[in-house]
Amino acid sequence: MRVVIYLRVSTAAQERSGLGLEAQRAAVEAFCRQRGCEVLAEFVEVESGKRDDRPELAKALHWADVTASTLLVAKMDRLSRSVRFLATLQDSGVRFIAADMPEANEMTVHILAAVAQAERKAIGTRTREALAAAKARGVRLGNPNGAAALQRAGKGNSAAVAERKVRADHSAQRLDLVVAKLRQEGRTSLRELADGLNAIPIPTRQGGKWHASSVRNLLARLEVKRPSGTGGTGE
Repeated sequence: MRVVIYLRVSTAAQERSGLGLEAQRAAVEAFCRQRGCEVLAEFVEVESGKRDDRPELAKALHWADVTASTLLVAKMDRLSRSVRFLATLQDSGVRFIAADMPEANEMTVHILAAVAQAERKAIGTRTREALAAAKARGVRLGNPNGAAALQRAGKGNSAAVAERKVRADHSAQRLDLVVAKLRQEGRTSLRELADGLNAIPIPTRQGGKWHASSVRNLLARLEVKRPSGTGGTGE
């Protein structure tokens, strides 16, 4: 199992003392030894569990997402006690697990996510009923001209191109953190970055391997300026 570790303490005093972090790190390290985990990265946060907007957790989830690995915490409450937050986390597609009782925690999260899903279905049902009632009253829903209006305006193809560009830019942005971490490790040339991405491994958007040329395109989308000295193709 490849894992990204997330540790959290509630106060700066706990971080300085190391008491909370030491216990969490001991728990995840014991879990990794028992399961034979490969640790890809570790993120430490100083923030209350009541807050959902936590930058280090966002980084950890992003790293786990792009590397197709598992987010590992010492206990589930290191993530959040919020049902809404845990349901959103479940929907993100990132697999996460707690070191103390992994099987029980997985089951608990599924239950919490199921509760949130039931509420979303209820909202969807109410929305459909409201639309049906509006239609019965004679309200016209949607664009009456449909796709024909776009085609007559000559916007059909340009809209498709714009959509593809947005998808490509989004795909590149997901790798921003990974590229930054590889640079911190001393991988500065295009070839070194390609080797780093392939070693993780992270496939290209088309599902293939990275080369200097594809890394150059990635950096262009990220608008990341190569450090001086890497030169041309970086090969």
